[in-house]
Amino acid sequence: MTTGAPVIFGFDGSAAAQRAVRAAAPLLGRQPALVVTVWEAGRRFDTSTLPVIGLEMPPTILDLRTAAEVDKELCETAERTAAAGANIARDAGFLDATGLAVADDADVAETLMRVARERHSPGIVVGAHGHRKLSELLLGSTSDTLVHKADRPVVVVRA
Repeated sequence: MTTGAPVIFGFDGSAAAQRAVRAAAPLLGRQPALVVTVWEAGRRFDTSTLPVIGLEMPPTILDLRTAAEVDKELCETAERTAAAGANIARDAGFLDATGLAVADDADVAETLMRVARERHSPGIVVGAHGHRKLSELLLGSTSDTLVHKADRPVVVVRA
C-alpha cells in the first residue's frame, strides 16, 4: 500500500545500511524513499564528554574557526552519504528517492523517529551491524531503540 509519504531509511553508508536499502526495494519500491543520515553538529568539540580523569592535563584551547570548519566538513560528508544512499535506493528500484542530512544532538534513533513523524512516514528501515556487547548481538542500539520505541513499523535488515 502506498501512502505517498516516504519510507525513512537510516543510512550511515555502511554495508549494513546499503543492504537494508537494497533488501527493502522489492517490498517498498513503489513508496517514496527518504534516506536520512544523522550527524551531530558541534559534537567533536564538546568538552562535556571528556573523561574527568583526563583533567590533570592543561586545558586545550579550541579554535572556533577550526570547530566550524570541522562541522562544515561533517555536514558535507553527511550530505554526500545521504545522496549516495538515495542513489542506491534508485538503483535498487525505488522510483522516488531523496537524501537528507540532519544535524541533531539527539541520538540517531530519536532523530529518525522525529523525521518519520514530521514526514508522516509509514515506516522506518535500518540495517543492523555486528556488535560486541551481548545485549546488542541481535540488534544494534539504534535498531533496538527503534524496535522498542517507534510509533510505526520498523524493518531491521541484518548485515
